[in-house]
Amino acid sequence: MIDAKLCSRAWLEVDLEALRANYREAKSLLRPGAEMICVLKADAYGYGAKQVGRTLYEEGVRFFAVATVPEAEELLGALPEDVRVLCLGEPADCELETCVRLGIRVTVGSAEKLVALSRIGQALSRPAYVHLKLDTGLHRLGFTDVSELLPALKQEGIIYEGLYSHLALRSREQSIAQHELFEQLKGQLEAAGWHFPMVHLLDSIGLVRYRDWQYDAVRVGAFLYGNVPPAYEHFERRQAVGRFCARVTRVALVPAGEGIGYDEAPLPRDTRVATLSVGYVDGYARSLSGVGEVEIHGKRAKVLGLICMDQMMVDVTDIPDAAAGDTAVLLGDGITLNELAAWGHLNRNGITACIGKRIPRIYMS
Repeated sequence: MIDAKLCSRAWLEVDLEALRANYREAKSLLRPGAEMICVLKADAYGYGAKQVGRTLYEEGVRFFAVATVPEAEELLGALPEDVRVLCLGEPADCELETCVRLGIRVTVGSAEKLVALSRIGQALSRPAYVHLKLDTGLHRLGFTDVSELLPALKQEGIIYEGLYSHLALRSREQSIAQHELFEQLKGQLEAAGWHFPMVHLLDSIGLVRYRDWQYDAVRVGAFLYGNVPPAYEHFERRQAVGRFCARVTRVALVPAGEGIGYDEAPLPRDTRVATLSVGYVDGYARSLSGVGEVEIHGKRAKVLGLICMDQMMVDVTDIPDAAAGDTAVLLGDGITLNELAAWGHLNRNGITACIGKRIPRIYMS
């Protein structure tokens, strides 16, 4: 039984069985011996890192990745001690002591960071676990020149657990060039005597497109949450994990010629307007104003006017039984992630990751 207070305004239902199914589907694509690093950054793409992490732990996952040190701290505090957590963003110097003390795996793409980690590791008498990042064409983080990297590697107190890069995925040709450069740089490191137990290059899209490049591990994020590349040969197997809903608070007849909310555009006809208790600060993007649709009683209702911070309005003229207290589905049921992204020119991952903190997550298992 769901607590009525949790769904009194707006809420996100999270289907943990769908999450498990997506994880198992992704796992089926791994070659023997390859490990899955499950990416739970941005609060598990908006679905709740603690609960998602616990569910995936039950499935056997022991290696996770996040974007920031506070995210890593939160996840480590919620899971048993045998998990490892990689911080994909390079931590600030003021965060390095926390990383070493807690055993957070650190992404490093600069010689200065290695020197700082070595100093802290020796001071704490604890090793700093490092995943070296190579910049092969994304131009975001990482080393580009092995000749500059090699002298910096000879630091005390550091365990080089991983070596990785990230594909930009602009085109197949560009991905091939990145893979070749990654191989070249990795080969130079190995020729100098440096070997890494965990080499990884691919994310969810890469897992689908370039299965021969899996190395020792694959970082899987979007796939877990049902955001699977449309070109995936078994796209029908992915399952939607989230159902974003809001309560109808009022239904009123508004005469033709009136504007809705902050929008000055006049209504072309007398219109039954439903107010929903959700707005752009809750994660329903303002770019969906006038183009988005929701479902009420299984029928589509178009967004009217500009979406407000805390509320929005939709056209229920053709849904005569719509009434205050009804549930409007913003994402889920017949409203797909791809549709929302197309309507609002949005990033699919960002749609759920931006669902606000004041929206309760209700876990269905």
